[in-house]
Amino acid sequence: MNSEKIETYLDELYKNPRCELNYSKDYELLIAVVLSAQTTDKRVNEVTKILFKKYDTLEKLSNASVDDIKEIIRPIGTFNKKSVFVKEIAKYLIDNCNGVVPNDEKILTSIPGVGRKTSNVVRSNLFNYPAIAVDTHVNRVSKRLNLAKEQDDVLTIEKKLMKKFPKESWSKLHHQLVLFGRYNCTAIKPKCENCKICDICKYYSNNK
Repeated sequence: MNSEKIETYLDELYKNPRCELNYSKDYELLIAVVLSAQTTDKRVNEVTKILFKKYDTLEKLSNASVDDIKEIIRPIGTFNKKSVFVKEIAKYLIDNCNGVVPNDEKILTSIPGVGRKTSNVVRSNLFNYPAIAVDTHVNRVSKRLNLAKEQDDVLTIEKKLMKKFPKESWSKLHHQLVLFGRYNCTAIKPKCENCKICDICKYYSNNK
């Protein structure tokens, strides 16, 4: 089966994949994932290094000036909206969760700026919860490898991946697909010449 072939190859490339966002506290990961929308993890790490050093507790973040947060995270996309989310996330966690990120999708997705993808990433990393978060990389790779159709939305892709791969490998697979899309199966000029699964790739078939 193609899914087994894909999993074997991803294990070969990324045996112990990990989230590339830097964090030392649970809420730092949550905020970093929210900030990572429409930008790179590398750029997020650059701004959170400054942000989390200046405001090193949830209380300080919740009381921070939105304008100051905005100035710090300006290098990343949609910083106006995200600066408000940072403050609101901190306040929500303090007021509703005793300052702790919950392992509960319903609660997480009720937090400002947090959607299903963010919830999946956070629960997978903090609690080892089996989940597949579909970001831009997972979306692209899934369609190229015929794991999903071009017209599929992210929720449909997530459900298809969950059916095709064993539950115990979902969290690892998510990270592997992200890394594969980020460094191998890139949006522009993917490294097809070195890929061992290009024979099942729609992109390669159409462009070889």
